[in-house]
Amino acid sequence: MSDLRPDDQDLPAPPDERIWVLDDPRAGPVADAIGIAERLGAPFRRIPLAWNWLAPAVGLVGRGSLLGLARASRNGLAGVPSAQAVRPGPALVISAGHRAAAVSLWLQERCGSRVTHCMRPGIGGLRGYPPFDLVVISQHDRPRTAANVLPVLGTLHRISPLVLRQAETAWRERLSHLPHPRVVLLVGGPLHGHDLVPAAAHRLGTMVSLLTAERRGTVLAMTSRHTGSEATDALAAGLGHAMHVLYRWGEPGGNPYLGFLASADVIVVTADSMAMISEACVTTAPVFVALPELASARHRRLIATLHGAGHLRLFARDLSGWPRVRLDEAERVAAEVRRRFALA
Repeated sequence: MSDLRPDDQDLPAPPDERIWVLDDPRAGPVADAIGIAERLGAPFRRIPLAWNWLAPAVGLVGRGSLLGLARASRNGLAGVPSAQAVRPGPALVISAGHRAAAVSLWLQERCGSRVTHCMRPGIGGLRGYPPFDLVVISQHDRPRTAANVLPVLGTLHRISPLVLRQAETAWRERLSHLPHPRVVLLVGGPLHGHDLVPAAAHRLGTMVSLLTAERRGTVLAMTSRHTGSEATDALAAGLGHAMHVLYRWGEPGGNPYLGFLASADVIVVTADSMAMISEACVTTAPVFVALPELASARHRRLIATLHGAGHLRLFARDLSGWPRVRLDEAERVAAEVRRRFALA
């Protein structure tokens, strides 16, 4: 990897390259980083990270490093063959996950970039999070108290009030014939091992459909890749007590997830998915968590923090709402980034 020439240091970068998001191919972590970037109200550039067989070793380094990056990503970051790709470098780097953390610190050391990192860095040799300008960590992960640590409720994601408004408009005509209240049922399953137990899926579908039928409403249900075909069939049988629409995982056509959320009067979500629970809370509908036996210890901590803040309740044969405000943590983080780093 060649060094950058001194005369490249003062070359201006295009405006759309002043904010970089390190795009880790793992879907979960990168959603946190992109969710923040999309709220900043400024153009940003996604830098795809491709890893080689050394990627697991990045957690052993003490600070910034490109260890484990495939050559294509190294070239894009290091400016080979064009040094202008890095100098003067991004003003702000947003990253998520321990692999991207090492790359973001490399850019901080090399270019003087300010770094906002999501989730625990997991880099060896660090006590606390001193090198990072801002670390965003969910409260259920029990972050340390520090000036550069910003705790958030739930997990960050890319669903915003604007995204929901757009989805409501896109799906309005297709859902217009379905009566209110519309009860959205989001069904997952065990994260590891076997699919969801069919009896549990049938019981949940029956309870939700009976409560919805009492209100002469509609159930908008969808399953995930963890649900399994047998549990999906059992869920479908249980939903027969009320008017309903069931989107089975992998069905052809548009995924109605955002449309369902945007039109929800009530949301019931299974306890296995931190992402779905957090995304449901960005709506203004009451959120209920069902099948708590699917939750791991970390999931239970997330549910407890959101329950304590009044954003959700446990599902117990009742769909009555309560006053709650929209949970929009990505916007709060973006506001803090703008304030700390003087981003217009």
